[in-house]
Amino acid sequence: MAGMIEGKKHIHMIGIGGSGMYPLAQVLHAKGYYLTGSDNNETDTLAAVRKMGIPVMLGQRAENIEGADLVVYSAAIAKTNPERAAAEASGVDMMERSKLLGLVSSWYQQAVCISGTHGKTTTSSMLAQILYTAGVDLSAVIGGKLDCLGGSGRAGNSEAFVCEACEYVDTFLELSPDIAVILNIDEDHMEYFKTLDNLKASFTKFADLSSRYVLYNGDDANTCDAVASVEGKTMIRYGEGKDCEWRASDISTNALGQTLFTVWHQTEKLGTAALNVPGRHNVLNALAAIAAASLLGLTFEQSAAGLLEFHGAKRRFEMHSRVGGITVADDYAHHPAEIAATLRAAKTMPFQRVIAVHQPFTYTRTKRLLDDFAEALSIADLVALTDIMGGRETNEIGVYTRNLAEKIDGCIWIAQDETEAENDKRKYRNFDEICEKVCEIAKEGDLIITLGCGDVNKLSKQIAERLAQKNS
Repeated sequence: MAGMIEGKKHIHMIGIGGSGMYPLAQVLHAKGYYLTGSDNNETDTLAAVRKMGIPVMLGQRAENIEGADLVVYSAAIAKTNPERAAAEASGVDMMERSKLLGLVSSWYQQAVCISGTHGKTTTSSMLAQILYTAGVDLSAVIGGKLDCLGGSGRAGNSEAFVCEACEYVDTFLELSPDIAVILNIDEDHMEYFKTLDNLKASFTKFADLSSRYVLYNGDDANTCDAVASVEGKTMIRYGEGKDCEWRASDISTNALGQTLFTVWHQTEKLGTAALNVPGRHNVLNALAAIAAASLLGLTFEQSAAGLLEFHGAKRRFEMHSRVGGITVADDYAHHPAEIAATLRAAKTMPFQRVIAVHQPFTYTRTKRLLDDFAEALSIADLVALTDIMGGRETNEIGVYTRNLAEKIDGCIWIAQDETEAENDKRKYRNFDEICEKVCEIAKEGDLIITLGCGDVNKLSKQIAERLAQKNS
């Protein structure tokens, strides 16, 4: 596989603005490769790609791949995509995005690959911030934008490499980790894995790929099951449990709103760390980052200093405006466990009410976890739901937003069709209408937080703009 990229003069990336493609483009560009790319919609990310000097074509057409001697595509790009089809027909070398990431990970001797159903982006970002603050010239490929990286990817000159290891369709099995991190294992992507046992088996294979260490959540039963049969690696646990080699205790919140916790290694009390992001789940994410940084040779003091500089990755409890005493935030949470963790964290903060605006993502996940979604969203004081964003799926199983809304008291949701909207005043058909309703019910002291991995972040910005208009 290494030969597929060596000597390439022109690499074309289909969907270069995607969260998986963009950081790889940053790394390859910094390594001196000539890149071109295409995408379907103008975004801030595409503007950043163009700023790097990379030509980007809007709209995907066969002629866009002309001159390329390697075409890179993601699992989301269908075989019928004009550029992918043209590449297939022309015989040009092609590489799926996960294989390219796996190749990049093999370039480094200290590759930290961070996996788990939840928290990958936050933990990867925390570790990247720790290394950057400590002066390590790291490389990274993460799923969210981080200010110190200038985006979501970076090519440095040290052997340290930080990347997310996503389990979707087993893409993380392409990686070459020296330190394999497993944050947690929860039912997700079950349209692919089918059973929890299959999912855990994939994480076992991922842990087996590590050349040196497996750092895992000793408090998570599924994770412990998955790594129980792993041999030939140094196994390291982190968590709150007393059997963990790395342990967090005495979790509290100070007057500045920071989350404080004591860090222990074995029986040694190392000191207190402070986080500028809320929630017990982020304490565990930070503890994993501290432990990984230690394996890379950093001290606890360096890790604590880096965490103080960390204010969250983009779209991870990102508070982006405060208008008329109302705070508007956005979070990528799209699984019930993530939503529950985010909303519990929000409820510990000094807001009068928490208004959650959720965009369900994929029909299979929504139907399978319908009751779990309802329970998690009900943590908020008020809930609004958009239509389900199908993503890579079509609605062949007959699940609708109303099925979820009916399980949440007083829920507002966007109607599936105009008939529903006419028959029930609580239903709103589009972002414009849900924006108006949320802005109408929000009061001073409230938090409005949009939740989802689709385009609901656009609604978050729209709400902030509408509130500003109302208060001008």
